Amino acid sequence: MSASARQGITGDVTERDRQARFATYAAFAIQGLCFASLVTQVPKIQKAHDLSDATLSLVLLMVPLVAGVGSVLSGFLFARLGSRPVLRISQPAVCLTIVLIGLAGGNDVVLYAAVALFGLFVGGVDASMNAQAVAVERRYGVSLITGFYAVWSVAGILGGLWSSLANKIDLSLLTGFAIAAALGAAASLATGHRLYGKTEEAAGQPAPEDLKAAGRSVPWRPILIVGTAMGVFYLADAAISNYGAKYLEDELDSSDWVGPLGYVAYQVAMVFSRAVADFGVRRSGAVPVVRLGALVGLIGMIGVVAAPNAYVAIPALAVAGLGLSVIAPVAFTAAGRVDPTGLGIAVSRVNVFNYVGFVVGAAVVGAIAPVSSENGIRLAFIVPTALILVIFATARGFDPKPVPGARPDTPVAERPTV
Repeated sequence: MSASARQGITGDVTERDRQARFATYAAFAIQGLCFASLVTQVPKIQKAHDLSDATLSLVLLMVPLVAGVGSVLSGFLFARLGSRPVLRISQPAVCLTIVLIGLAGGNDVVLYAAVALFGLFVGGVDASMNAQAVAVERRYGVSLITGFYAVWSVAGILGGLWSSLANKIDLSLLTGFAIAAALGAAASLATGHRLYGKTEEAAGQPAPEDLKAAGRSVPWRPILIVGTAMGVFYLADAAISNYGAKYLEDELDSSDWVGPLGYVAYQVAMVFSRAVADFGVRRSGAVPVVRLGALVGLIGMIGVVAAPNAYVAIPALAVAGLGLSVIAPVAFTAAGRVDPTGLGIAVSRVNVFNYVGFVVGAAVVGAIAPVSSENGIRLAFIVPTALILVIFATARGFDPKPVPGARPDTPVAERPTV
C-alpha cells in the first residue's frame, strides 16, 4: 500500500467517518438480506399465484425496469438533498413492499403493484447506498468498496438460508418475508442517521451553487465503458438470482429446500472474493482484478450450463460468484473517480446499467426458457456465459483518468510502491 493510502486510512479518518462506514455496512446488509429472501422464493411465488413461465418472466422484468426509474430519480435528488434522505426513506420501504408481496396471497393485482413498488424503492436504495460507499471510500483514501459488497453477500447467504429453512418447516410466504423485513427495517431505522449528510458527501467538492453545472460535466464515455461491463455482470446475476432456484428444482430435479442453496453457494463465494478483492485492487490495480474475475466467472458459468445435476450446478454457481463478484463494486469506484460533484451523480448513472443487465437477463431467460420444453433455462444461461467476454474487452475502463474537479484521491487502485 502506498504512503498516501496509509495516511488516508489512519491519519485523517475521524469517528464520524467510522460511524458513516458502519451505517453503510448496515445498508448493504439490509439490502442483501431482503433481496435474497425474496428472489430465492420465486418458485414458491409462482406456485402461489399459478403464474405461467411467461407471466413470471414479465413480473421479474418489471423489477429492473421500475428500479431504473428509481435510480434515475435518485440521481436528481442527490444534487438537492444528498443520498442520505433517499436511503433512509427507500430502505424501510423496500422492507414493507416485501411484506406486501407476502400479503398478496393469490391476488395477482396486489402482487404486481407490490413488485412495482419494490422495484422503485430498490432503485433508490441501490443508488444511494453505493453513493454512501463511494463517499466513505473517498474519505478513507483506499479501496474499500468490495468490502461493502462482501457484507451484502453475507446477508444474502443468511437470506437464502432463511428461505431454505422457511420452506423446510413449511412457513407461509408472508411469515417468512415478514420476519426478514422486520429485521431489515429495524436495522435501517437504527443506523440511518449515521450516514453522511449532503455537506459531508460533498466535502472538498464544488460549492452548492456549482453542483448543477458540475453534474452536466460528468463525462459519459467512462461511465458507458464500465457500465457496459457491469450490465453484463448483472445480466448473469439476474439469471442466477431469478432463475437459479427454479433451474435446480425444475430442470435438475432437486427438492424445494435445495433450490435456494444454489444462491447461497453463489453468495458464499462472493463473500470470500469480495473480502480479499480490495487488497488485490490496492496492490495490482483494478484492471487485472477485473480480468481475473471475468475469467473465473466464465469458467463457473460454463459449469452451470453443463451441469448434469444439482451436485455439480451448486459448486459451479459458487465459482461463477467467486469471479463475477468484483465487477460491480469496482465499477462504482471508477464512477466516483470521474464525478466532480462528490454527491454520487456518476454512481447513480452507472447504477442504471445494473437494471439494464437485469432487464436483459430477465428478458433473455424469459424468452428462451418457455420455447424449449426441456432444458430451457440451461439454454438461456448460454447467453450471459458468452457475454462475459465483453468484460475482458472493457477492463481498461476500470482505471479511468480523474476528471477536473473530481477528488484525485478517489481510489480505483493503489499502485504498489517501488
